[in-house]
Amino acid sequence: MKPENWRKSSRSQPNGNCVEVGGSAAGAAVRDSKDRPAGYFTTSRAQWSAFVDAVKAGRFDR
Repeated sequence: MKPENWRKSSRSQPNGNCVEVGGSAAGAAVRDSKDRPAGYFTTSRAQWSAFVDAVKAGRFDR
């Protein structure tokens, strides 16, 4: 199923380094906003939920 409702990450940088996420019935899709023709990768709902939880917990902070 093709992703819908693409939106830019709230953590995207003003210099154009942006990640977009789109929802689908199966989970989520992620793409580079600077290179949309390159495609996207998909995750299951469980994978996307685990990733979002890890981000919220600060596991990827520098």
